[in-house]
Amino acid sequence: MKVKATLKQIAKELNVSVSTVSKALNDSPEISDQTKIKIKEYAKLKNYKPNVIGLNLKNRKTKTIGVIIPNILNSFFAKVFSGIEKVADEKGYNVIMCISNESMDKEAHTLEMLSNGTIDGFILSVSEEAQKLHEYNHFSAIINDGTPIVMFDRTADGIECDKVIVDDFDSALNSTQRLIDLGCKNIALLSSVDNLSVGKLRAEGYLKALKNNNIPINENIILRTDSEEDLKSKIDAVFDNNAIDGVFALEENDSVAALKMGLKKGYKIPEELSIIGFADGILASRRLTPSLTTISQHGVEIGEVAAKLLIDRLESKEENIPYETVVIKTKLKERESTRKG
Repeated sequence: MKVKATLKQIAKELNVSVSTVSKALNDSPEISDQTKIKIKEYAKLKNYKPNVIGLNLKNRKTKTIGVIIPNILNSFFAKVFSGIEKVADEKGYNVIMCISNESMDKEAHTLEMLSNGTIDGFILSVSEEAQKLHEYNHFSAIINDGTPIVMFDRTADGIECDKVIVDDFDSALNSTQRLIDLGCKNIALLSSVDNLSVGKLRAEGYLKALKNNNIPINENIILRTDSEEDLKSKIDAVFDNNAIDGVFALEENDSVAALKMGLKKGYKIPEELSIIGFADGILASRRLTPSLTTISQHGVEIGEVAAKLLIDRLESKEENIPYETVVIKTKLKERESTRKG
């Protein structure tokens, strides 16, 4: 593999200044055609590749966006990323994706590493650890340094930046109401995301729907945990010790766990047990029997909106544009796990 040459090496070999080499490679009219040809041919021969960080030092634009997602296995984040990439591609931007793995330290390190001139701005969903600790200083530092951030889905309270969210509270309220309208009176809540802002909002929506319908809150059928493992270890008890006729699940894995457990315990679905869950992947809709009624979060659209917000801010001539919070409406997709109303 050939070693890439630098501007300095090319300048030394051709006995010209670094500035002359740079101008020649950028087609500056200050440099004669003869010199340009000589420098370009030599640079090609020596496998010279321009350093993105060194490009456009005047305007510091790299035309690259950094995307930080908490979990690569979650189909929702995969859909959001595809939306970001679609818009970035259309607008001539490159995308670098990094995964925080729900770690605040990894998130902070990635922000610091990429904000030194590698990227123009970030699109991210806040890590579980940062939300748990309410520790958001690493975001403030980057924004104060002049690098814009757009947060999606999981956002940080108190951090002023553009945000794209779904109507988590209203979606949960409406979905629980749908189960009530179908005749369900004992609706279990299953959550493995109770430490996340979205999990709390969804649980609040569920509780509000019960209150609106004068249904007493039964703590025995409300399972709020912080992890999939914790949920799986406690879900049996909810089904074994209580009469339930509906389940509202707050995340895709929770929805799948509810369906599998319902079938295992001998419930006829949807005749005896109706299930609605937040899910954006094909797992819930196509690969399970019966197929799950889900709240679709429109991941692709969230990604598209987030990318547009960031690129508009990066390309605007104005300074101090007010920050926006865009709310994407979810959609209830009724399938086989709910009774027909």
